[in-house]
Amino acid sequence: MGRHRSYTKQAAKERPWDVHPIWRGIGCILIILIPIMAYAGAVLLIRQNKLNNWVSLPPELNITYVIPYLGFKINFAEVSATILLMLLGFGALVILYSLMYSLIGPARYGPLDSPPIKRKPRKRL
Repeated sequence: MGRHRSYTKQAAKERPWDVHPIWRGIGCILIILIPIMAYAGAVLLIRQNKLNNWVSLPPELNITYVIPYLGFKINFAEVSATILLMLLGFGALVILYSLMYSLIGPARYGPLDSPPIKRKPRKRL
């Protein structure tokens, strides 16, 4: 900022597009649906692990805890498997979204951007 120029805060630019409401609805549904699916998958995974003994779990993980005053029964192995499956589910959605955005999204350079500089590689001796 120069000495003789006044400072004016520029207003935020408004986007030329608006997010369609259906995408917001899909996002809300996925935020609710992925943890439910992860919990169901974790319960099935723990049950099949007990039958087939794929991974030996320590007995401390298989203890069922009861939350006082609420009566919820929580198995720590199911909770940890649920968190792991949620991370995998949300990670898969992020990767899928980034692939779709790179294929369908806007151009890398806008109309006001200059093209990248093309340089010849320097010869080394």
